[in-house]
Amino acid sequence: MLKLGGNLSKREHQIMDLVYERGSIVATDLEEALSGNLSNSAVRSYLRALETKGYLDHVEEGVRFVYRPTRPRDAVARGEASRLVKTFFGGSVSSVLATLLSDKDLKLSDADLAEMRRMIEEARNP
Repeated sequence: MLKLGGNLSKREHQIMDLVYERGSIVATDLEEALSGNLSNSAVRSYLRALETKGYLDHVEEGVRFVYRPTRPRDAVARGEASRLVKTFFGGSVSSVLATLLSDKDLKLSDADLAEMRRMIEEARNP
C-alpha cells in the first residue's frame, strides 16, 4: 500500500478537492480554477509537491501533463483524519468526539446523533 507523506497545506487541500471533483486536472485548468491567484509556475510547483508526497501522479497527453489522484478520496480522508487524531488529540477518538459534540456551531441533528449511535454499535459488534 502506498504511504502518503507529508501534511497537506490549505492550498494543497484546495487542489486535491478540485482533482477529486474533476477526476483529473492539467496545470492550466487548475490555474484558472484557482481564480488566477497563482502563477503557472506556482501551480506546477504545487502539483510536483503533491506528486512527490504521493497524492498525485501524471500521464503525458501530448504536451500536457494530466494529474490524477493516486488513491480514492475516502482512503486519503481516513489517513488525514488519523493524522489529526494523533496530532491534536493524542490518539484519543473519544476526545475528538467530545470536541465535536461540545461545538455548538455544528448543530447536530437527531439524524446525525442516531447515525453516530449506529456507528458506535457497529464498532462495538463487528
